[in-house]
Amino acid sequence: MEKKESPVRQILLIRCPDRAGLIHEITGLLLKGGCNILSNHEFVEPIDSIFFMRTEFSGGVNSEELQHQLTQILSRDSEIRIQSVRRQRVILFATKESHCLGDILLRQRAGELNIDIPCVLSNHNALQSLVEDFHLPFHLISHEGLTREQHETQILSFLKRMDFDLIILAKYMRILSNEFVSGFPERIVNIHHSFLPAFIGANPYMQAYERGVKLIGATAHFVTSSLDEGPILAQDVIPVDHSFTKDKLVLNGRDIEKVVLARAMRFVLEHRVLVWKNRTVIFR
Repeated sequence: MEKKESPVRQILLIRCPDRAGLIHEITGLLLKGGCNILSNHEFVEPIDSIFFMRTEFSGGVNSEELQHQLTQILSRDSEIRIQSVRRQRVILFATKESHCLGDILLRQRAGELNIDIPCVLSNHNALQSLVEDFHLPFHLISHEGLTREQHETQILSFLKRMDFDLIILAKYMRILSNEFVSGFPERIVNIHHSFLPAFIGANPYMQAYERGVKLIGATAHFVTSSLDEGPILAQDVIPVDHSFTKDKLVLNGRDIEKVVLARAMRFVLEHRVLVWKNRTVIFR
């Protein structure tokens, strides 16, 4: 007996000015195209009256034709994205800290993240053995003796030869230039401690210890030209108390960074995120 192929699964993301009848019109197009809606979520931002929608559907509708039909019924300033459900390719950037990188590698091996990792790129060789333990390519592009522009030119030259969907900064301790970031809008995700902007500089956990903080946390966000101020994808905190030394704060901070980064990755990889005015709408 011939095996029947599963219908193609796709995800439709829409952002547009709100008005009556939008859901009916959009889902009507999908029905007309012979599609079956598997899940549907909507949200209206109350201040600007902006409509957001995420619809997962199956069927053989042509995505280009659907895109064209949607542009006919939605306003010109709408955002319309149609994504196929597939395994994505993620390049990891790292420096010397292993906790976020190692966590992603383990999750990918265990099948918790539906990704392929074409390579891990670093400006130091400290994590090369870890990456090679997972039988993945490690690519070193040292920044020593180079300006930031020269270093990024080498990175971009390498990336042009790679096929990838997303860049994850797994504790990559280099500030990316506006020119670099602008080439990958909503395709670079960063993770950092949530003490910003209170405790800036190279030793935030010591500052937090000296201040006697009662919460520590982590923030994952899209990278934009505004340093560490891109649209937030995920955050979390854990309580701490007077017994926590600086080293214990660091240990717990690393634990929460791993969890928050993995959560943010899933949101992006599953096409659950729409951005509006440096804010995110995330459909769970």
